[in-house]
Amino acid sequence: MNNPNKKRLRRTMMFLNAQKPGLIKDPYIYKADSLMLDLEDAVAENQKDVARFSLYHALKTVDYRGCERVVRINGLDTPYWREDIRAAVAGGCDSIRIPKTEHAKDVQIVADAIAEDEKTYGRPEGEVLIIAALESARGVMNALEICESNERLFGIALSGGDYTKDLQTHITGTGIELMGARQQMIIAARAAGVQCFDTVYTDLKDMDGFRKDVENIHLMGFDGKSIINPRQIPIVHEIFTPTQKDIIFAEKVVKEIDSKKALGIGVFTVDGKMIDIAFYDGAKRTIDLAKASGVYKGDL
Repeated sequence: MNNPNKKRLRRTMMFLNAQKPGLIKDPYIYKADSLMLDLEDAVAENQKDVARFSLYHALKTVDYRGCERVVRINGLDTPYWREDIRAAVAGGCDSIRIPKTEHAKDVQIVADAIAEDEKTYGRPEGEVLIIAALESARGVMNALEICESNERLFGIALSGGDYTKDLQTHITGTGIELMGARQQMIIAARAAGVQCFDTVYTDLKDMDGFRKDVENIHLMGFDGKSIINPRQIPIVHEIFTPTQKDIIFAEKVVKEIDSKKALGIGVFTVDGKMIDIAFYDGAKRTIDLAKASGVYKGDL
């Protein structure tokens, strides 16, 4: 199962209530990389069928202009999740987000349901991907097994609200209470070769705090962040897109290593910094990210 979309650019994943046509008819205008069409927490218990109907018709009729369409289903402990997957796959979604994931078997259950629905609705095998949300201490402790659970899984995401509740603390805005989960998840994701996404930042009045939060998770190695408002998109994209200075340095590193390798030279300097082959993959990643972000103008 080789789906090229597993590694696509996902700096921002914006949550949208799937029940509200006004929210899901044209959100591509905000230019988030992924749109999270939510059937779970945003939808009242007695409105699940209405939201599913709205979701299906939006997926069928709206041109989302390249934005990834991820559907957050209801939890596997509810009576709704199976019909959620059926409507999402039949409608044409790109990915399914599993809430409250705690074990590899949770991912496998959803993967089996998706495979069944792909056959039923004539979609190519392996086309619909999975992202698993970790929302509990157990889920975080099992991050590696979840990351390695199924070929459809492209990444994991932290859900800070439920996680801190399980940890018997609360969101402070400092990031201290999330530090352990963030570190464990990014290590597990990198070990398994999948992507890793941070939780939402809910204080829309504190844009300075939001910027600091995004800078921190970028330094930790995350691939992107879940968001709840279009105002948050430019800040995340700015921080997660390589600067021209980064790009120029990465180009120099790649070109120097390529040329020096042929001469048998293993260590050299670029702009006064000592460089060896270990820097090559990082430089290539910078260039690939710049290309995916639409800011690369070089020739590599």
